[in-house]
Amino acid sequence: MQGYRGRALELLKSISAEVGDRIKMEKAERIYEGLLMPRTELGDPEHIVVKLDSGYNLGVKVDKNTKISKIGKGKRPKMGMPPTEFKPDPEKPDITIVGTGGTIASRIDYRTGAVHPAFSTQEIYNAVPELADIANIKTVVASNVLSENMTPELWTKIAETVAEELNQGADGVVVAHGTDTMGYTGAALSFMLKNLTKPVVLVGSQRSSDRPSSDASLNLIGAVTVARSDLAGVYVVMHGSTEDEFCLIHRGTKVRKCHTSRRDAFQTVNEIPIGEVREGEISLFQEVERRSEGKVKVDSKFEEKVALVKTYPNIQSDIIEDLLDQDYKGIVLEGTGLGHTPEFLYSGIEKAIERGVPVVMTSQCLWGRVNMRVYSTGRDLLQLGVIPGEDMLPEAAYVKLMWVLSHAKDLEEVRELMLENIAGEITSRSRPDIFLKPIIPEG
Repeated sequence: MQGYRGRALELLKSISAEVGDRIKMEKAERIYEGLLMPRTELGDPEHIVVKLDSGYNLGVKVDKNTKISKIGKGKRPKMGMPPTEFKPDPEKPDITIVGTGGTIASRIDYRTGAVHPAFSTQEIYNAVPELADIANIKTVVASNVLSENMTPELWTKIAETVAEELNQGADGVVVAHGTDTMGYTGAALSFMLKNLTKPVVLVGSQRSSDRPSSDASLNLIGAVTVARSDLAGVYVVMHGSTEDEFCLIHRGTKVRKCHTSRRDAFQTVNEIPIGEVREGEISLFQEVERRSEGKVKVDSKFEEKVALVKTYPNIQSDIIEDLLDQDYKGIVLEGTGLGHTPEFLYSGIEKAIERGVPVVMTSQCLWGRVNMRVYSTGRDLLQLGVIPGEDMLPEAAYVKLMWVLSHAKDLEEVRELMLENIAGEITSRSRPDIFLKPIIPEG
């Protein structure tokens, strides 16, 4: 009875229940039925955890009025599965899965209840045997970190691994990545990978692979399907709805994780998605580059001393001045609305630009584009020398400025490159129909 103690353990012993058995609990006129799950060793002694038929785990607090019964004998859940051997099929394309860590390669630690990287990429492949019907899979590991620990150095290692696999004959590459910073890595690969003649697809999961409600399987199948297609470029493939229906294909520089836990958390911002993958078929919503021949190159020069600063009421210039004192070389602002900051920030911005440190303006609104000529605040900032970020996502602008600073010789060239659409990060016009709309209940 791993992890159980106190009142919960007493109740389970009274019905001779073991982890994996099907049990029913009645409490306050409500009935909970499901498979008995193990508890974390650090959990409290008053909850029993069951896995509902929906796949979700539910903790039920027990008291003296809780009724419990065992309604079926089961098997203890196992973490993982034995490896499966798949023979290469010369008729199928060769796809490399590059592991970096993250939830798609994670499992639950029942000692602490934490989710942490544990599966190798080979174990991912074994967990989704359907991939063998789509392509010959090779797995390599570029890193093994949670995505919040990504760095420019690791971006470079991922890019070099991707390029090496493509140049050695892989027909496409899937990068298994944690969801929290996938947008940053998608942007970084978009700027680094030059002459990209094949698809590179980032994929992750919102829920760990050992949960029945996990989105890992469909996401991986969708990602490999795109990786074997005739597209070329950097994409993100993730669930397109809360059900296991289809995956959306997002451009690597225009995608953001917009929800902490929903399976359809990823949204294309300021343009429509590239397309969708449904039942093994790809439908495109816009024209994109197609597969061709050529050697992929990696341009991995980044200036790491770049800051992303969110503006807010009463923000003061010492925020900017402290960055200058620490020798930061570039600043991206998440401004309000059309691209504004409080006047309190003006002196710091002016000092930065006078020192040759570029300041780029994006909007924390996300949808829409920066337009700094509408109000006097925006015009003042333009007069100071702030570079408008058009409709770039703040994270895309941040990564782009890191890349641009290592390629530009002066502030004017930085401005020119930041205003140039290099990897699909800027759209030429804003579509009024692209925006997330709330569901309004009837009545």
